[in-house]
Amino acid sequence: MVLNWRAVLAAIATASTLIEGASTIRVGNHEPGTFSYNRTTFLLNNEAYQIIGGQMDPQRIPHEYWAQRLQMAKSMGLNTIFSYLFWNDLEPTPGDWDFTDRNNVGHFFQLAHDAGLKIVLRPGPYVCAEHEWGGLPGWLNKIPGMAIRQNNEPFLAASKQYIDQLGDVLGKYQITRGGPIIMTQLENEYGSFGSDKDYLNRTANLLRDNFDVILYTNDGGGKSYLDGGSLHDVLAETDGDAQRGFAARDKYVTDPTMLGPQLDGEYYTTWLDVWGSNYTHRQMDAAALKKASSDLDWVLSGKNSFSLYMFHGGTNWAFDAGAIWDKEAAAVATTSYDYGAPLDESGRPSAAYEAFRTTIAKHVPAGSIPKVPAFPPLTTVPKFSFKSASGLFDFKGDSPTASTVYPVTMDSLDQIRGFILYEHTVTEDVEGVLAVGDQPRDRVLVYVNEVRVGVIDRIYKYPATVKVTLKEGDKLSLLIENMARIDAGQRMVEQIKGIVGNVTVGGGESLIGWETYSMPLTELPEGAAEGTDDYEVKDNQQPAFFRGSFELPQGVQNDMSGDTFLSLPNNYKGVVWVNNRLIGRYWAIGPQQSLYIPGVYLNAPGTANEVVLLELEPSTGTEIVGEGIAERKWFNSPDKNLSGK
Repeated sequence: MVLNWRAVLAAIATASTLIEGASTIRVGNHEPGTFSYNRTTFLLNNEAYQIIGGQMDPQRIPHEYWAQRLQMAKSMGLNTIFSYLFWNDLEPTPGDWDFTDRNNVGHFFQLAHDAGLKIVLRPGPYVCAEHEWGGLPGWLNKIPGMAIRQNNEPFLAASKQYIDQLGDVLGKYQITRGGPIIMTQLENEYGSFGSDKDYLNRTANLLRDNFDVILYTNDGGGKSYLDGGSLHDVLAETDGDAQRGFAARDKYVTDPTMLGPQLDGEYYTTWLDVWGSNYTHRQMDAAALKKASSDLDWVLSGKNSFSLYMFHGGTNWAFDAGAIWDKEAAAVATTSYDYGAPLDESGRPSAAYEAFRTTIAKHVPAGSIPKVPAFPPLTTVPKFSFKSASGLFDFKGDSPTASTVYPVTMDSLDQIRGFILYEHTVTEDVEGVLAVGDQPRDRVLVYVNEVRVGVIDRIYKYPATVKVTLKEGDKLSLLIENMARIDAGQRMVEQIKGIVGNVTVGGGESLIGWETYSMPLTELPEGAAEGTDDYEVKDNQQPAFFRGSFELPQGVQNDMSGDTFLSLPNNYKGVVWVNNRLIGRYWAIGPQQSLYIPGVYLNAPGTANEVVLLELEPSTGTEIVGEGIAERKWFNSPDKNLSGK
């Protein structure tokens, strides 16, 4: 029987009733349960329970699609969802909590509960996840004496506020109160960072004050990782290669209070995508798929447990993407967090989905895995044109955010994300290589008298060298884009943005006298899209806003049937807003060449959808066009700004 996908989606949206065995009993009316373990087995209500899990982070998925994504997990044979929470999105400014839209994580857990799925909560406070600063809020940098991820009073005080808030909002979703949460993770791969047991113990106590389910740690399968990241009286688990990880725990963890059943807390489907001309899209080829299926079969045959990282990756919306410090350069995650996962960025199954479903089916009762629900195809949108609207610097404001002798950091201006513009009027002739702060923190667009003369980019170990010739009275402008705070490794400890230090030319004296303009761009500046029809774009001048619009074709709706991928074939680098919603970054160097636009972010046919681009490096005479495509494009292009080593 072929299911009508519109009927399926309507049912999912109301009660998730199409999932076999799904409970529609609300948490408050459900009988409390238990989740425990002995040396070899997890126990759900005193019965053996093998965790067949997958990672899915609600804040990376439109909330309107949560139930559909959960149903797809159930239909692949999963029984447990592992979810990170991103503190920085839940508390964007101190004490300002947001549990709405994609942050309404309690509703996600309720939907999982209705679907008959359990939840493993991974709240941090640090989570990594290739998310901006591993989920830590940028405003932590403003707190005196702050030192993250260690036995530091300011950090633990801020963490307590966060975890207490989670306890208030999410405590009722624990299995002990009739909900789906069966375990909570302590920190995240802490053994890859440090070994501060006082910090781990105090963080564990913060979690225990708010959650009464099992605590566990998750670390790499090696001695140093397990020695540093494990904690007395907390179940120790590993991630990565299951055979290596399980053997490492058996060998190196001897404290009986840390021992229990084996769980591969992150079995990697592939790996993340990062921006780069030479970094190709990660996906599972036939050999990788065969190996992964064999690995999962081995885990399940041994009555052990696993979680796929990722089952469904979703999207790094807006400026949410993080970066890994790799070989003295910032490997910045793309807007797409597809991760080569069984369920792709749009919520549709990849080749891995059916392969893993077949493997799982060998180890669960026959007929217990629901049928895969129908889903609509992606839609296409014919090419549409953009008109130049205005220049970015026209919206810097009538007066600077700060006027100082030396440059100030982004963080000192209470800015977390986006762009910041520094302007200096030259007081004496100078020429030579431009040095921006202690080192380039991100991507710096360099202008002299509003003409772009070069780009310095920290995604390279050796960023391009920019030489300038400045005459008295010239204006030097530095537009810095916060590409991402580093989320992994020791380099993540100090993640202040903007210019940190001073600016010199040719190794001379520091330039003094700066006007700084905060331009976070988390919201589209008022009037940026209107502009004038005669706004002229010129080569090597300021970034420009472009506006365009399209309508969904007849026969689809603003639901999954309206899902599409926005392709911008003639653009180079910038950000996109659709109907005033910041979608994320694009960059021609790839590997990502199209942006996922969920149908629920669009208007029904007959009503225009407004698209605004901020193109950072516009060119004279370039025709700016967009189109909606039904198949994502992945390829790489040269970085036109790269020079030097």
